[in-house]
Amino acid sequence: MHNLGNTAFRLTTICASVMAACGLAMAQEDAAENPAVPESSVSIGLGNWSQDRRQQGIFDGMRDSGVYGLFDLDIAKRNAATGTWLTLSGRNLGLDTRELRAEWLRQGNIGAFIEYGRTPRDNPYTFNTGLQGIGSNTLVVSGAGANALPFSQIELGTRRDLTHVGFYKNLVPGLDFRLSFKNEEKDGTRQWGRGGSTEFAVEPIDSTTRHLEAKLEFSGERLQLSGGYYGNWYNNNIAPGYVDTRVNGGNQAFTGAGVTRYALSLPLDNEAHQVFLNGGYNFTHTTRGTFKLQYTQATQNEHLPTQDIPGLSLAGSPQSLNGEINTTLVQLGLTARPTSQLSVLANLRYHDMRDKTPQARFVKTTSTGHVCDSTVVNNIVCVDNTPLSFKTTDIKLEGTYRLPLGYSAVAGADFRRQDRTVPMGAASTLPNGADDQRYVPFRAKVEEDTYRMQLRRAMSETVNGAIAFLHSRRDGSAYNRTNEAESDEINPIHISDRQRNKWRLSLDWTPVEPLSIQFNVEDARDRYTVSAARPYGLRDGSAVLYSVDASYAINDNWQINAWYARDKTQATQFGQRATNGGAAAAEKDARLEDTGDSFGIGTQGRVGGKTRIGADFQWIRNTNRYPESLTLAGAGSTFPVSAGQTVIGPLPDIENKLTRLKFFATYAAQKNAELRFDFIHERWTTNDWSWLFADGTPYTYTGGTAPNFFDGTTVTQSPKQTSNFLGIRYIYRFQ
Repeated sequence: MHNLGNTAFRLTTICASVMAACGLAMAQEDAAENPAVPESSVSIGLGNWSQDRRQQGIFDGMRDSGVYGLFDLDIAKRNAATGTWLTLSGRNLGLDTRELRAEWLRQGNIGAFIEYGRTPRDNPYTFNTGLQGIGSNTLVVSGAGANALPFSQIELGTRRDLTHVGFYKNLVPGLDFRLSFKNEEKDGTRQWGRGGSTEFAVEPIDSTTRHLEAKLEFSGERLQLSGGYYGNWYNNNIAPGYVDTRVNGGNQAFTGAGVTRYALSLPLDNEAHQVFLNGGYNFTHTTRGTFKLQYTQATQNEHLPTQDIPGLSLAGSPQSLNGEINTTLVQLGLTARPTSQLSVLANLRYHDMRDKTPQARFVKTTSTGHVCDSTVVNNIVCVDNTPLSFKTTDIKLEGTYRLPLGYSAVAGADFRRQDRTVPMGAASTLPNGADDQRYVPFRAKVEEDTYRMQLRRAMSETVNGAIAFLHSRRDGSAYNRTNEAESDEINPIHISDRQRNKWRLSLDWTPVEPLSIQFNVEDARDRYTVSAARPYGLRDGSAVLYSVDASYAINDNWQINAWYARDKTQATQFGQRATNGGAAAAEKDARLEDTGDSFGIGTQGRVGGKTRIGADFQWIRNTNRYPESLTLAGAGSTFPVSAGQTVIGPLPDIENKLTRLKFFATYAAQKNAELRFDFIHERWTTNDWSWLFADGTPYTYTGGTAPNFFDGTTVTQSPKQTSNFLGIRYIYRFQ
């Protein structure tokens, strides 16, 4: 089964280097002879991949082995007398990533365009499953024994089809009107599951998203304005808003002991409307002010599917969420140059997101002993929606002072203040005295200050560069308590106290005229505040990037370039596994690491007057390391080992490698036509154990207790994927 999919590349994978390296160069030569006449071109050909490329073909529409059509075009016509342009461009028209655009424009007066693009996303895994009803809103899971369903291999993926139309009209000098409408259809299937359970499911996708923008743009000598309306509508075409998942031969009720039927919620219809006004004013030739004003209202008021599921909905709860979020954005900026050596910048940004959704209780369970007054301490079973509002103020200040010899010193500061609502549910009798809707720590205020300094040099013939240092500190108010004791010991990564130091170095060096070298180094270090009362979460982290890029012109006909980059990210995380009573049964110490190395070298040049050849080599390696251990914390653990014993040691590394070698050759058959030949060798390897057991056998979804819930789905991928591409194209240019 070949998956539905699409993507909007500007050039096909095969012909990108052709048009860039050869076709465009020749087009420029012809355009130089007659610059008043626009250049047009048509490219057509065939290409063949020898083997499947499930990992590298996720987005390019050429995942499977076989022959593909290669068809691109660029047609431009201009009426010099009226200043009217007519253009037609097409990319990847023979692939599942096709893109087509037509535009009519009378310069400075009126214009319109229409474009279409397709974007695929093919899942690289193969699923062996007995799940039935894939693509619909009723799934049937395989039972065991006499209730087992036949297994088959399936492939998943999605496709987006986007149609975009636009209109432009100049109303009076300096005042333009623009109208834009987008319609995106998305369909396909996506890998899914239910909460933390090992139950395989497939999400059906069939949705429509529409965008409308209308705005007026004014440009005067001092004042510039842009204002209008933006609307967004999302519609899920799959009713009734949830997926009904049943077990073949199992209990068909949503309630009672041995439940084997459950619902998975789908996104509900929603819409958003925004009015905006952006502008700038030149007070003097050295001072300019800018502003941005936006007000957005987003709503979601579709009938809730939980009301239609016996045993899941709560009697008397609202029939719809009646969701409403109102967002206000105000941004002011000022840039000035008080003296010829000094420039200053100041920005103020205020963002207020108010969740006006009414709070209500929607979901319950009827299992014995589970009631909505929260008397069962360890199994809270009733769920309220918890509206959250955020108010954020950002201030940015920066000054640049020009020093002798082309140097500049830059100093700046950023200040962020955020007020956050803390979720509240119904009154509860939990021992923590907390509300039964808080399962993770919250804090009502978060503050972060950043200070930065930079020294840079520009306008030098041989050396240009910059070095910068940033220091930031984040903290906030006290944490609100949760309804679970172990959760009160967590430092959430996005709001926890943190210090960050970051260095940046960039250098552009031209030691001799044909040679250019660029260096870049970035180093960031994070340290999180840890206390005895709150020991769990991230403790520190780091990110380092080194890169070098060089190009050398051997002569007028031959050039060579090479690059290398290395990035390394590390994080130390301390966590726990709790027992039912809330005490820590085991603690996990993880020192995670992700390292990426990439290298490339390429060359291209002319052989004689009609032939251009080139080669490009790329090598990429990504390594994920998991030197983590799980150690028994103390008495009361459910692990059958002694206190202090390590029960899980470091996990194996996961390494992914990609090697790609490209060759191309073009031959100018005549002045305005050429042939292009491409060869690509591509090899991807992995030792990813994510879907494997320790003995190397495929991981199996167990679902629940047989025979009512068997599942048995496995997920596999080929650890080595090698494929070769051979393509030929004919490129014709005309005016």
